[in-house]
Amino acid sequence: MALFSNHWVKKFEHQYKELPLGEEAEERLEEVEEPVITLSSEEADADAVSDAEAETESETESEAAGVSSRGKVVSRMISYISNESKMGKSLKTGELRKKMKEPAWTVPEPFNVTSFEMDGFSMKMLSSKENPDLDHVVLQLHGGGYMGPIRNAYYVFAGLYNEVSQGMNVLCPDYRVAPENPYPAALEDAIASYKWLLTRGYRAENIVVAGDSAGGGLAMALCMYLRDNGIPVPGGIIAMSPWTDLTASGESYETNFDKDPLFGGTKESLIYINAYPGDHDKTDPYISPLFGSFKDFPPMLIQVGGNEMLLSDSEVVAAKARDEGVKVRLHVYEGMFHVFQMAYTAIPESKKAWIEVGKFFDVLFG
Repeated sequence: MALFSNHWVKKFEHQYKELPLGEEAEERLEEVEEPVITLSSEEADADAVSDAEAETESETESEAAGVSSRGKVVSRMISYISNESKMGKSLKTGELRKKMKEPAWTVPEPFNVTSFEMDGFSMKMLSSKENPDLDHVVLQLHGGGYMGPIRNAYYVFAGLYNEVSQGMNVLCPDYRVAPENPYPAALEDAIASYKWLLTRGYRAENIVVAGDSAGGGLAMALCMYLRDNGIPVPGGIIAMSPWTDLTASGESYETNFDKDPLFGGTKESLIYINAYPGDHDKTDPYISPLFGSFKDFPPMLIQVGGNEMLLSDSEVVAAKARDEGVKVRLHVYEGMFHVFQMAYTAIPESKKAWIEVGKFFDVLFG
C-alpha cells in the first residue's frame, strides 16, 4: 500500500480544510518528492541510500525551492493566532496548552491502542492491526515545553510514525510536567519508559526515540543518561524542532526573533520563563543537551524550521555531534515554523518531513 493511501490522517486535518488556497498550492501539495536520506556529507545517488549507514559524516540540507503557498498560509495563520488573537499570550506561555481539555482520542481504524499504568504516569502503545512490526518500536516523547501533558495530536504523530516505519509499535508516555513536577521528573519517566521496553523484550538497537520540541531535547537527554549509566543506547533518534538549550543562548534567538510566528516578538514565553529546571543549572546536559557530549550517540535525524527561534538548538547540536563522530542528518526546512510536522500531510513541507522520517527508518533497519 502506498504511503498515506488510506487517508486515515485526513480526518485530523480539518483545521486546514478552509484555508484560502489557489490551484497552484493544491498542485504543489501533490508534487512532494520523496527525499533521499543519507548520513554522509558526500554526494550519493538514490541507489546508494541502502548503504548510507556505512558513511561517517553528516549532511545538512536546506530547501532551495522556497516555501509552498499552503505553507505560507499556515505560517500566517499561526502568527495571527499567536500575536493578534486573545489566546495568543496564553499560547506562548504554555498556559493554554496546560489548561486545554480534549475528548478521548478516537482511534483510527488501522490501529489498536493499549494503555499502561506506571509509577506516577501512564503510557499508550499504538500498534497496527495488520502486519505489525513486533521487533522494532518507537518511543515517542511529546513536546509542550515540559509544561503541557500529552495531547491528541501526538497520537496522530504515533499513527504517522507507525505508517512511515511500516508498522512499528509506538509507545507514548504521558510523562510528568512542570511546575507540579520539575526536573528531573520528565527524564525519570523517559528512563522508566525506555527500561520498560527493554523488559518487554525489545533490543536497544531496535528502539528509536523520537520527540519534538521539549520531547526532542528529552530524547537526547535520555540518550546521554543511558550512555553515562552503562545502559545500551537506542538504535536512532528523531528530533523535530528539538529544544536543546533552555538558556536561549543561540544566535537564532536574536536573528529569528521577529520571524518566528509562534514564539517571536516577545520574551514573555515559555522559552524564557519555564518552571522545568527549577533550582537546577540550566546548562546541565540532562536539562539542556546542547551543553553535553554526544559521543557514542546513535544516528540522528534532526528536522527544524528555518524561521524558528530554536533553529540554533538544532544546528549547534548537529555540529557538536558530527565533531564527535555521530551520524547526523540535519534538515532545515526553509520558512517553516516550530514543529511544522504537526500539519501532518496538509502542507508539502510537513508531508515531505514525514516521508523523510520513513526514509530514516529505512536507513536504520532496511
